[in-house]
Amino acid sequence: MTGIHRLTERACEQLDAHWRAANYLAAGQLYLRGNPLLREDLRPEHVKARLLGHWGTCPGLTLVYTHLNRLISERGRRTLCVWGPGHGAAGVLAGAWLDGTFGERDPDAARDGDGMAHLFRRFSHPGGLGSHTGHAVPGSLQEGGELGHCLSHAYGAAYDHPDLLAVCVIGDGEAETGPLAASWHANKFLDPVHDGAVLPILHLNGYKIAGPTVLSRIPEEELGDLLRGYGHEPLFVTATPDSAPCDVHRALAEALDTAADRIAAHQRAARQDGVTARPRWPAIVLRTPKGWTGPDTVDGVPVEDTWRSHQIPLSAVREDPAHLRALDAWLRSYRPAELFDTDGRPRPEVLAWVPRGDLRLGATPYADGGRLRRSLPLPDPSAYAVPAEERGRDRHEPTRVLGGLLRHVLDATADRRDFRVLSPDELDSNRLGAVYDASPRAWQAGLRETDEHLGRHGRAMEVLSEHLCQGWLEGYLLTGRHGVFASYEAFAGIVADMATQHAKWLQSAREVPWRAPVSGLTYLLTSHVWRQDHNGFSHQDPGFVDHVLNKSPEVVRAYLPPDTNTLLCVFDHVLRTTDVVNVVVAGKQPCFDWLGPAEAREHCARGAGIWEWAGTETGEREPDVVLACAGDVPTEETMAAAALLRGWLPELSVRVVNVVDLARLVPADRHPHGMADAAFRALFTDTRPVVFAYHGYPWLIHRLLHGRNADERFHVHGYRESGATTTPFDMVVRNGLDRYRLAMDVIDRVPGLVGRAAGVRQAMADVRHRHHAWVREHGTDLPEVTGWRWPDGAAER
Repeated sequence: MTGIHRLTERACEQLDAHWRAANYLAAGQLYLRGNPLLREDLRPEHVKARLLGHWGTCPGLTLVYTHLNRLISERGRRTLCVWGPGHGAAGVLAGAWLDGTFGERDPDAARDGDGMAHLFRRFSHPGGLGSHTGHAVPGSLQEGGELGHCLSHAYGAAYDHPDLLAVCVIGDGEAETGPLAASWHANKFLDPVHDGAVLPILHLNGYKIAGPTVLSRIPEEELGDLLRGYGHEPLFVTATPDSAPCDVHRALAEALDTAADRIAAHQRAARQDGVTARPRWPAIVLRTPKGWTGPDTVDGVPVEDTWRSHQIPLSAVREDPAHLRALDAWLRSYRPAELFDTDGRPRPEVLAWVPRGDLRLGATPYADGGRLRRSLPLPDPSAYAVPAEERGRDRHEPTRVLGGLLRHVLDATADRRDFRVLSPDELDSNRLGAVYDASPRAWQAGLRETDEHLGRHGRAMEVLSEHLCQGWLEGYLLTGRHGVFASYEAFAGIVADMATQHAKWLQSAREVPWRAPVSGLTYLLTSHVWRQDHNGFSHQDPGFVDHVLNKSPEVVRAYLPPDTNTLLCVFDHVLRTTDVVNVVVAGKQPCFDWLGPAEAREHCARGAGIWEWAGTETGEREPDVVLACAGDVPTEETMAAAALLRGWLPELSVRVVNVVDLARLVPADRHPHGMADAAFRALFTDTRPVVFAYHGYPWLIHRLLHGRNADERFHVHGYRESGATTTPFDMVVRNGLDRYRLAMDVIDRVPGLVGRAAGVRQAMADVRHRHHAWVREHGTDLPEVTGWRWPDGAAER
């Protein structure tokens, strides 16, 4: 039975009362600091000194909030709403105040006149509430105004939550973005058996800040064809400034009930009848006037249903008596005395359709996912460790070994289904194919006999869109689950803005006492800069770590494990973290094993440490030089340089330091993982030169060291934007990160050494020149490079 058959005149009046109340509260937040119930004549002193916020989208959002209340109350289905047009925070806050959740989070905002005044004063006020939906808004899952991420967040929330209906309100401005356009394909990955449902509501109010939106201006037939092409069955609801309120309420109720009925039928067919065909899920196109129910004109200029209503329709209320009268008339048009009693409490008809308890949109635990989160059943990483009995002789592919650990986690969560692995580059390409032994790739589109590792119920997710992977994972984590995003290093930057927004959300959410911690977002960046010699310059960019480490130290971490066993230990750590963004950089190509399982665990716990067995210092005095490294290839080059120095300059005292956790370089008062000055000096000495081989851009290390008074001693080698399609060793030579250049730098930096070791330096330079000729003639690296092993190199001359 659809809504149009059930929605009585009384129900229409109740829904309209709630909608008018929500609009009144939204407008009041934009303007009022006093006289919240208009019990006296409106005066300039009742109006805020600074008018900040966005009115234009609010009436559409309050309409959706009102009708979702009815849908939830009638059907009892757990529902999350992802609010894409986040500039309409006042509308969403109005709904949360009316359903009581805002007052439960902030007792000063109880559902009465004093609480209403408190809500009005806090909105867009220093130390108060922002004008976007965000961390402080009950029921909110994302920072409003991110533009383009809401639909992927909604799908991420729905995956593995079979009882959840994730409604996503999509603004027509954000619908023009690339990430949102790609997100329409997420329905090809939604499993009607194990996943919940997503109901997109495309909210067309016609305008962005000062111009029309594309989807609002194309013919309805064309828009319907577009949505049907994406695999949806669209339902259209249209309101105009002249529409009778009950006509709109009936139309939207019918659309929502029809959508809910179709969703239930699709899920029933898949779960009970075994239907495997991909459903055509419903989507609603809701067309409402921008700035609906607000001032029709201001100063003789049209405002309602135009771009002029986007922010503050009446901007001179305190100075212009005409604007003040217009505001008074606007607010009184909602008839607040009919909506709130003498104490400012909403009257019963306003709350008639508001759900109870956790079914309320503002109270849903899915928007505070830490309340649902359970710790992962992780194996002991030593169960997957490689022997590493002879350092620097055997090689393993770190990510291939890690794939076994991730397979274990997928197996261990098969019943609870709260862990996923996502990759835009295909997991096989990143050597993580072992996960397919536990779960196929999620896939709801067509299948062929020649396909491999595709399945209707998979939890390995691959799509050639970094934006989709990021958005899905964010939605998945924010609703209480766990996951890993594996990507080619160079293309992680595609989601840099999304990473920024997520980090800012985590930082802000930490300040909200009622939000529970959510699982850390972990990036595994592989196929990295030093092993993209085959793909060339376009695939060589290690800058994502720099971007992430610019964010708040409270919520960002970066790890560069030097070998397979340290990678396992790092992952054992990051999969346990909460409220942080973790970036782990590890190669997929064969890499030397340096540490055994126990050593790796201890080294990762320290985050940075001396490899005594690799250096030549005796402990009787400080070393002459420190060779430091961070990253797998830089570690190999540093170890080879140490071996060269051991053979050529045996009298030189060399210390080797390896850094796994980059934040250890930061002073302790600037990062939670930072190292105290005394410990830093013990590691890197007070006065000796440090030749540092770093995986990425060298200047990041100098930035991390700021405040150490050590910058002049540190000579950092790293990626210098010199790349090509070439050999692996030629990549490090081109960027001055090779073992010979590191050894030459030691000779240059140690006082008094350059004179007596001039011949050694020349020999190193000669090898580099010979390398250039060799690779151009043979297309391979020098035999002494490809055949190098640590014990053999210890006596090399």
